[in-house]
Order: sequence, then structure tokens, then C-alpha cells
Amino acid sequence: MENALTKEETKIKKNAKEKVTLSSIVLIIVLSILALVTLVPFIWMLSASFKTNNDVFSVPIQWIPKTWHPENYQVIWDRIPLLTFFKNTAFLSIVITLIQLFTSSFAAYGFSKMNFKGRDLLFLTYIGTIAIPWQSYMIPQFIMMRQFGLTDTLWSLVLLQAFSAFGVFLLKQYYSSIPDSLCESARIDGLSEWGIYRKIILPLTKPALASLTIITFVNTWNDYMGPFIYLSSTENKTIQLGLKMFVGLYDAEYALIMAASVVSILPVGIVFLAMQKYFVEGIATSGMKN
Repeated sequence: MENALTKEETKIKKNAKEKVTLSSIVLIIVLSILALVTLVPFIWMLSASFKTNNDVFSVPIQWIPKTWHPENYQVIWDRIPLLTFFKNTAFLSIVITLIQLFTSSFAAYGFSKMNFKGRDLLFLTYIGTIAIPWQSYMIPQFIMMRQFGLTDTLWSLVLLQAFSAFGVFLLKQYYSSIPDSLCESARIDGLSEWGIYRKIILPLTKPALASLTIITFVNTWNDYMGPFIYLSSTENKTIQLGLKMFVGLYDAEYALIMAASVVSILPVGIVFLAMQKYFVEGIATSGMKN
């Protein structure tokens, strides 16, 4: 009797395992198809960047060019000061990302691990600024930067984006999942608040910091309206303004436009791939409590 029950249980477990495996295979296939559909525009852009202008919009689409034209990637550097645009955008993206990491992590530590009067009210007030549309205070910001003499300088954008309410919210939620007992034990052992932040909090929050790094870097790199408002001279323009200028000057040079677009997204792809492990880990553990 016991042997019969054991065999029946084994059969049931085997069938359940087969169903799970089949479900996993179907899910993987569906996700792969969706991922491929998402990548279709990028594949087309990459293919078009190696074609001639006449072949870019050929019907049916030639996914593999009949003749390759890698010289398109050389020509774009000669048509506009693309290197200058890259330097300006890289400066803004790196500096703003680093500053936001420092300011957001410091503020998040204070809001989550330090007790002071009015902490929760101050946090809600600060986070509430996320709901205010940027267009409502865009003009006052511009007037303020003009009075400071920072218009048409990269530092105006750095100053305006040095603090991020979203970054504080993101890191504060992650810091709150770290047990307060760790900080209390460290204080009892004589560790300062700076020591707790540097030796305990930061090593445990690499996924959250990586997520904020990617989000901030991508948003700054792809920002168009901010540079469009504050930067006017060619030597201060960013890659997004440079692409707009390129399209305006060579609106029929579709292959060159695609080549410039491919070059412009490479740094974003490199940053994401370099921090992908921590980013995925941060998303996967964002809702977990210790």
C-alpha cells in the first residue's frame, strides 16, 4: 500500500514538474518574441546607418544592406562638431549623476536612519515636489540662472539637477529595508554617522545605487528641453541638440542621421550593460523586507 502511494506521489510530482517546465518554455518564447519586437526599430536603425540614402526606405525593407557603407560613421564627425557635443553631454551626464548619487544618498540616510523632529513631514513635503510640473517653474528657474550669469553654460544644468526628489525617494525606500539594529549596534560600538553610512549602508545598497545611476545617466544623456533652454552657443550644445541641428542641416541625409543616432546611444548602452547585474538585482529586491 505504501509503495503504491509513493509511486502515485512520484508520478504527481513528475507531472507537476513537466507542467512547470512547459510553462517556463512557453513564457521564455513569448518574452523572446516581445524582446525581438522591441529591438526591431534599433535593428532597422543600425541597418540603415550602413546604407545609402536611397536604400534606407526601400520596400520591402532590406535588413542586410546590399552594399555596406561604414564611411557613414566617419562622415558624420566632419559634418558637425560631434566630438564637442559628446564631450559636453558626457560632462553633464557624469557630473550630474555623481552629484545626485551623493545628495540623494545623504538625504535618504537622514530620512531613513536618523530621528529628528519633523522628519516625516519634511520628507513628504520634499517628495511632494515630484508632483509639480516642471513647466510651472521653468521660467523662474531661467530668470534665476540669468541673474547668476549662468545662462549658456553647462554649470546651469548641473546646478539645477544637483538634487533629485525621486532619487531620495528611491534610496530611502531601499534604506528602510535595512534593519535599524545594524545602525544601533554600530553607534554603540562608537561608529560615527559618517562611518555607518560609508561602511554599512553603502555596501548593502549597491543595487539601489546602480539603479539610480542608470536612471540619472540615461535621463541626463537624453535630455533635450533643458539644454535647449539654457544652451545657445554651438560649443556648449549637447548631443541631442547636435542631432537636431544635424537633421536641420542635412534633412535628406537619412543614412548619416541614422549613423549619428546609433553613435549617440552607444554610451547609454555601455552604462546599462556595465551595471545590468546590480540594476536587475535592485528591481528584484526592491519590494523585499529584511
